[in-house]
Amino acid sequence: MKELQLKYGCNPNQKPSRIFMQEGELPIEVLNGRPGYINFLDALNSWQLVKELKEATGLPAAASFKHVSPAGAAVGLPLSDTLKKVYFVDDIKVPLTPIASAYAAARGADRMSSYGDFIALSDTCDEATALIIKREVSDGVIAPDYTPEALAILKEKRKGTYNVIKIDPAYKPEPIETKQCFGITFEQGRNEINLADDALFENIPTQTKNFTETAKRDLIIALITLKYTQSNSVCYVKDGQAIGIGAGQQSRIHCTRLAGNKADIWWLRQCPKVMTLPWKEGIRRADRDNTIDVYISDDYEDVLAEGTWQMFFSEKPEPLTREEKKAWIAENKGVALGSDAFFPFGDNIERAHKSGVEYIAQAGGSVRDDNVIDTCDKYGITMAFTGVRLFHH
Repeated sequence: MKELQLKYGCNPNQKPSRIFMQEGELPIEVLNGRPGYINFLDALNSWQLVKELKEATGLPAAASFKHVSPAGAAVGLPLSDTLKKVYFVDDIKVPLTPIASAYAAARGADRMSSYGDFIALSDTCDEATALIIKREVSDGVIAPDYTPEALAILKEKRKGTYNVIKIDPAYKPEPIETKQCFGITFEQGRNEINLADDALFENIPTQTKNFTETAKRDLIIALITLKYTQSNSVCYVKDGQAIGIGAGQQSRIHCTRLAGNKADIWWLRQCPKVMTLPWKEGIRRADRDNTIDVYISDDYEDVLAEGTWQMFFSEKPEPLTREEKKAWIAENKGVALGSDAFFPFGDNIERAHKSGVEYIAQAGGSVRDDNVIDTCDKYGITMAFTGVRLFHH
């Protein structure tokens, strides 16, 4: 098949719409549903991300995409009992496989942003992964294959309309890519840089110079995630998963703050006071996510007010105070951070430090590199200048 007609483009008024190949056949097969223009943009960008993560780490990888940027990305490491509970997969009736754990982590890191996501899996979608996908609000999934059990589960989702795409894992696009804007064609070489190259982590201008193997893995995950994130972008990673992604901001400090706030929310969800909230029986998953998000924010009174808390809780919980939040966030350590271009000022480092960042990889090359280095040294942060910019538009 050389082309596939779509219902419409980015918006319903944008017709006609299609995806097609100039040469050869499309490397995808729609097994269920009717994916749209944005679905395919998310699917093909996220597939590149998980394919590259798998090649770089040797581990199964998953991504949760929204509006052509990842909301989450992770590799298939075992989940702790705490994270299984936080990600709402502690009750899955079959053992969590590595690819299932990868998606649980990719989805669970930023559940608010992942609501209605498009999913990418580097490996065959199995029953455990399909059971996780089945219960979440999602637009579709792309993977190299599906077990019969998984496909049957997914075909039942959204009253049989859930989008399931199979991609040829051997497909390799041409080295030159094109796109159009305002009727004008742009052309460039594909960004094929190897972000798992040890040489990227050799230029370390900070006083502390120790990158553990775990830290290096997490920095590689951060950089690969940024490669497929709308710029400007910053990514915080811990234990093999992105825990905070700031995408598409005009100011880099806003990226760092946005991603850092998301990382803090990820960590606060693991606070015992949050994990033991007395939920009302039968509360919907989306309502629970939204309520947690408000409860751990400065607007907690919005869900604890009289006449309101009864909608969510069986009994009124005590608020999570600012002092409690600050103390809990201070316990988060060993976080890695990547930036898709240089940090222009030390304020980015100040913000990153507040969220437990101990390792950084960024391009370097700012006229204020000395200020950035000094700020890292102030906190004992190890930072590498990769010399690589990773803008994506």
